[in-house]
Amino acid sequence: MTPFVSELTGTALLIILGDGVVANVILNKTKGQNGGWIVITFGWAIGVFVGVYASASSGGGHLNPAVTIALAALDRFAWASVPLIIVAQMLGAMLGAGIVWLVYRRHFDETPDKGTQLAVFCTGPAIRKTADNLVSEIVGTFVLILGALFIVAPGNTLGSLDALPVALLVLGIGLSLGGTTGYAINPARDLGPRIMHAILPIKGKGSSDWGYSWIPIAGPIIGSLLAALCFHLIQ
Repeated sequence: MTPFVSELTGTALLIILGDGVVANVILNKTKGQNGGWIVITFGWAIGVFVGVYASASSGGGHLNPAVTIALAALDRFAWASVPLIIVAQMLGAMLGAGIVWLVYRRHFDETPDKGTQLAVFCTGPAIRKTADNLVSEIVGTFVLILGALFIVAPGNTLGSLDALPVALLVLGIGLSLGGTTGYAINPARDLGPRIMHAILPIKGKGSSDWGYSWIPIAGPIIGSLLAALCFHLIQ
């Protein structure tokens, strides 16, 4: 696979398993309804593992614009390639979200709550306070990027053998820091599915909450750059 196809495929797998576990836990009449937060965090961690493992050999296994930007800031990835890879990640996230809707569409029909429908696709704050929500996303992404940089071998991008420890890192972030905003820590993971929520024919859907949508974009980017700076100073 080319790096573009690799990132698209890996990100699609991430979202299929990540948004999929959310759908299974929160939509009505599923087998996993009310499975709880731990089930969701484990599902996302498995999504990271599968996505990174599947895409790392052909691409970077980034799956996340925050990772791509941090590596470019550290001169481990070419800035010229950043836009194309982010496009691949966005398309993969949209594809994955569309597949989740296709699988669970009857359960969306059985779930009249508009907020629950939206929560399958994208994140939202438990307490809506702009500054606090932004800080939560900055800190969560800072931990993700700094931790991942220490996990991978010096001078390398994320590789297949690093998939499991990175997945465990994401699991830890979800369990420890995810309760405030739902830990987007990935602009593509949030924006791509949010776009799909806006365009898919979901029965009785409400707003896609575009007023909040900039936070899971800006927060992870800021957090990734701060993590790259910190890693550079430590090394």
